[in-house]
Amino acid sequence: MRVIFAGTPAFAVPSLERVLRDGHQVAAVVTRPDRPAGRGQAMAPSPIKVAATRAGLSLLQPASLKAPEAEAALSALDPDAILVVAFGQILPASLLALPRHGCFNVHASLLPRYRGAAPIAWALIRGEQVTGVSIIRMTERVDAGPILLQRAEPIRDDDTAGTLGERLSGRGAEALADALVLLDRGEARPVPQDEARATAAPKLTTADQRLDWTEGAVALRNRVRGLTPEPGALTILAGETLKVLAAAAEEGEAGAPPGTLVAVERGGPVVATGRGRLCLVMVQPEGKRPMEGAAFARGRRLHPGARFG
Repeated sequence: MRVIFAGTPAFAVPSLERVLRDGHQVAAVVTRPDRPAGRGQAMAPSPIKVAATRAGLSLLQPASLKAPEAEAALSALDPDAILVVAFGQILPASLLALPRHGCFNVHASLLPRYRGAAPIAWALIRGEQVTGVSIIRMTERVDAGPILLQRAEPIRDDDTAGTLGERLSGRGAEALADALVLLDRGEARPVPQDEARATAAPKLTTADQRLDWTEGAVALRNRVRGLTPEPGALTILAGETLKVLAAAAEEGEAGAPPGTLVAVERGGPVVATGRGRLCLVMVQPEGKRPMEGAAFARGRRLHPGARFG
């Protein structure tokens, strides 16, 4: 099958590699323009650009797919399908109507749950035990198109957005491969989504990163998991921002008002919450490298009574 592949982050790389391995003709790869990255702010390519260049594929990096020159370039490729995996731009109606079979998206949730930009993070934040990937035929409504197939993936107790995203990346590649087989055989039967079951997974904001110590310890740990490794869960200590990268929830009475340091244990500083206590296992002080919570507590000479906010 002749396809155009649109993607940007590392999550999309296994899908591109699987499409190539299965023998499909990738007429072009579309990804975002290079962006400044790192302390030096040097221009850096997206992971998909790196993979496409390594494979010797034709590459397009339009600032907007709505630009006439971008639409013209893609139309000239005459694709059977456009495959979209975490691309970061909305396809205009003219491109949705371009391929013979349509445009298909790999979405990292069991739609219609968690439509939006951050499905992995929100599944963890909300304490889900199962998530998965969905292959949908794209429509003008974002993440609302009919479903070709889905693959479930259990969420492990120690999962973070990083570890879960890595597994879903592989699951998405497998599901996309299966979907292309169905399309090629004329056996694809997309099923409309149940709108009554739809939930949202919007782009994460700074407000979503903040730890509200009046919440329970389990909810706070889930937020930390959903925000790790990026963008990170945040709290304030002595006027400085502290990123929490790993935490453990402890049951029982908090023993102090929410946000109060109640103990410094081998696992790290222990903070009272609205329900239970939260041990800060791994943290990253502002402007410094990640470190174990216990080492941070020793270095700051933290004592019970200190306040996080």
